[in-house]
Amino acid sequence: MPDAPADRPLPETARLLSIIARLRGPGGCPWDQAQTLASLRPYLIEECYELLDAVDDGEPAAHREELGDVLLQVALHAQIRSESGDFDFESVARVLAEKMIRRHPHVFGDVRVADAGEVVRNWDAIKAKEKPAGADSIVDGIPRELPALQRAQRLQARAAREGFDWPHVSGVWAKVEEEIGETRDAIAAGDAARVEAELGDLLFTVVNLCRFQKVNAEQALRGANRRFARRLRQIEKLLAQDGKRMADVTPDELNRHWDAAKAEE
Repeated sequence: MPDAPADRPLPETARLLSIIARLRGPGGCPWDQAQTLASLRPYLIEECYELLDAVDDGEPAAHREELGDVLLQVALHAQIRSESGDFDFESVARVLAEKMIRRHPHVFGDVRVADAGEVVRNWDAIKAKEKPAGADSIVDGIPRELPALQRAQRLQARAAREGFDWPHVSGVWAKVEEEIGETRDAIAAGDAARVEAELGDLLFTVVNLCRFQKVNAEQALRGANRRFARRLRQIEKLLAQDGKRMADVTPDELNRHWDAAKAEE
């Protein structure tokens, strides 16, 4: 198996890291100096979402810029850890390179695979051997801070690999109908806590339906969000031509505009 790539950073990477170190160092930027791992948390999450928007928009320049913004967060985290003597950016890259080599024995070793599915199975098996002591649950390693739909689908997929799953999609449909009924009952009873719990169960079961249909639940809902926002903009545009806003017209008129906007797609 070949050695991991050299640790020496590329010139532009070294330049970036020196800039981050100067911003954090004496005479640097007060804002950067004040940051901690905790204070950077919302920025990291926000930059990742902005990156996904750029990917969806398909504009290479914006994609490149947003990748840079995410890299900035990685560099800041590594710099803060470096200041504490924990690790630095180079060690982050080294550990990643070693992991990629270790988890791709079909590329860097003599293991043979038939298809991408076997690659995934090998990856999971190697990853399982790397689990830290005490990580003995099948749900360990699924980030708690994932978007709820995404985490639900990951939890379900992990359980399914261990045999905890519906044998057929008909069972999922029956569960959806059951959860709808329980949600109706909770709403009729006026129990707010139970309504929230039942709606959560219903959403979780719909995610299961997505999984059975090989649909990414998070992406599916994002698509629905985009369509909804696009149609609302179209309705606003049509109403503005008559000097109106949505609050100025009847629900029936809004529905007609909605159908028109949907038909244009």
